[in-house]
Amino acid sequence: MSQRIAILPETITNKIAAGEVVERPASVIKELLENSLDAGATDISVEIAAGGRRLIRITDNGHGMSREDALLSLERHATSKIRTDSDLDGILTLGFRGEALPSIASVSRFRLATREAGNLEGTEIVVEGGRVRDVKACGMAPGTVITVEQLFFNTPARLKFLRSAETETGHVGDTVARVAVSRPDVALSLVSDGRELLRVQRSELRRRMAQAVGREAAGGLHEVAGSEGGITVNGFISGPSVVRSATSAMFTYINGRFVRDKVVQHAIMQAYRGVIDRGRYPVLALFIELPPGEVDVNVHPTKHEVRFRRQATVHDAIQTALEEVLRRSPWLTHRPEPEPAATAMPPTGQAYRERIAAAAQASLALPGRPARTSYPTSYAFADNKGAVQAAAALPPAASVSVREPAEPFQPDPVTAESMGYFSSLAIIGQFHGEYILCQSGAELVIIDQHAASERVAYQRLRRQFLAGGVESQRLLFPETLEFTFSEAALVVRFRDDLARIGFELEPFGGATVIASALPRVAAGNDGIRLVRDIVAELAALGTSAAFNDSIDGLLSRIACHSVVRGFHPLDSRQINELLQAMDETDFAASCPHGRPVSHTITLGELEKIFKRT
Repeated sequence: MSQRIAILPETITNKIAAGEVVERPASVIKELLENSLDAGATDISVEIAAGGRRLIRITDNGHGMSREDALLSLERHATSKIRTDSDLDGILTLGFRGEALPSIASVSRFRLATREAGNLEGTEIVVEGGRVRDVKACGMAPGTVITVEQLFFNTPARLKFLRSAETETGHVGDTVARVAVSRPDVALSLVSDGRELLRVQRSELRRRMAQAVGREAAGGLHEVAGSEGGITVNGFISGPSVVRSATSAMFTYINGRFVRDKVVQHAIMQAYRGVIDRGRYPVLALFIELPPGEVDVNVHPTKHEVRFRRQATVHDAIQTALEEVLRRSPWLTHRPEPEPAATAMPPTGQAYRERIAAAAQASLALPGRPARTSYPTSYAFADNKGAVQAAAALPPAASVSVREPAEPFQPDPVTAESMGYFSSLAIIGQFHGEYILCQSGAELVIIDQHAASERVAYQRLRRQFLAGGVESQRLLFPETLEFTFSEAALVVRFRDDLARIGFELEPFGGATVIASALPRVAAGNDGIRLVRDIVAELAALGTSAAFNDSIDGLLSRIACHSVVRGFHPLDSRQINELLQAMDETDFAASCPHGRPVSHTITLGELEKIFKRT
């Protein structure tokens, strides 16, 4: 009987291990940087070419290796980090599996040069496709230099999965930035194709964060320091004004190791619940420290995932530490002190009811229409935040009679020029600064002004795009944006496509991008937030063809940013213009995201509510 089972050759097992550890050039650099840090390096330089495909070189000033250790480091599962089973429960180093170097060497042309401080000469080992070609003495400074050339040259299937040089460079930059944030005491540099992308000197964490996410964002960070159940949480978090469209600026570390963990992220977002909008993410650097036996870092070869023994305790410790800072609202501490009159107790009784009634009337009144001199008391106590806020701003002397009978309401007459369903509606007023109230015969029509404005803006943008390109407006003063390296690479990659939808974005070195023009419809609003949102959506696209398939979604995003949202009073002219524009718009029943634009309540439904039938 023939033998069916055989032991795989070492060259094949190394390639299998490489498939787990080495996904792209950035993962090679991550493993090598971790080795440099474990070796005590305080100065590390990274050099790449063609996104890391053609060349990766990492030079450090760590303790180096002897000739014997250098040769052993290229054997599978050879490590200086653990010796016994019990060591697995107390891992404090970044690397420990002993797979990185042989795995990388098996899929590249690899060169290792290293020297201990006490030796007069170093050792150089040349490996090609996992086979040692040469071992010799060399002259060099103490430390280690690892050169990886032609990554995946002998595994063409893996090579095909790599993206463009710009994209791979972006991933490398993000990897180096994560290490830079985790170790402010280490100087780091990154050079790509001869161009310096990053250089940071030894500093403290806040300054390092400024180098990673930009000075403007770092200026809005607040210190966190908490401890609970043997778990400490330290670092910096942002307030509600410094947020991102993705999690790319969330740097979270467990015992110094960068992780993407669902428990950690859930705890963070729970702490921010009610502080930032849904779909927004804070800028932060959090260092969670706990006994090494409380966390298993050996659940995945890349070590990006961990498992906690006391998951609920870790979650609560993180959430509590962040909430302690957010509860104090530190971003409000520089507001001017209120005037003495503003700190007085709110009015009560009849005076308070009259002020609420006046505010409710003001919130519905339209310019050009005579204000009503009375208002039903029952309406004055409706759930109307805008009215309550407006009431608080009224002077104490203001009073409105709530005892006189209300005058019967007469809708504005419909003019002969009115055309279409929306423009034929009789405008009653505006509720809560968000909804337009209209009458159509025996029906009450409620229009969501944001959804309606968004539909109109979207249709205009789409017409412009199909006619050759969205109209843009140059900024008087170009805006500087700090992105992650991978996001900046996306801007370069899709620069021509972005120009077709009104954005003029140019790289400005490192991860900095200059915005010179924005879509005209959005130029007067928060254009920087719009740019970040668009770039975040681009991260999910692979090619220009995918960009074309996503045009509707991108135009919807621009439309959403360009129109009124939330509490926004409109005058009668603005309301009439919006209703007329709706009649000229296709698919006017819903916004581009599918939300309804209007809702109708019949007179019969109202009579039923008030038990008049």
